[in-house]
Amino acid sequence: MDSWFLMAFDSTQQALRAEMLLEYAEIEIDLFPTPKEITAGCALSIQFPPEHLQSVKMIIRDEQVEIRGIYFKNGNGYDNIDL
Repeated sequence: MDSWFLMAFDSTQQALRAEMLLEYAEIEIDLFPTPKEITAGCALSIQFPPEHLQSVKMIIRDEQVEIRGIYFKNGNGYDNIDL
């Protein structure tokens, strides 16, 4: 799971909405506490495998889910992925 991507949110409502949409799309996810290195308004983040990145991006765009960003873990913290 260390190589999984992490999606952070500004609200719990958007995090739970994304969880529902991604589970409906049968994308393997894990609810995860937002790491302290990522500033976000919500304590919940969603982790998902890298192979689902394009599907996740399409779902959040098509369903207009508001996110803080998608990140991947590097050796020193987290880097943002351009959407």
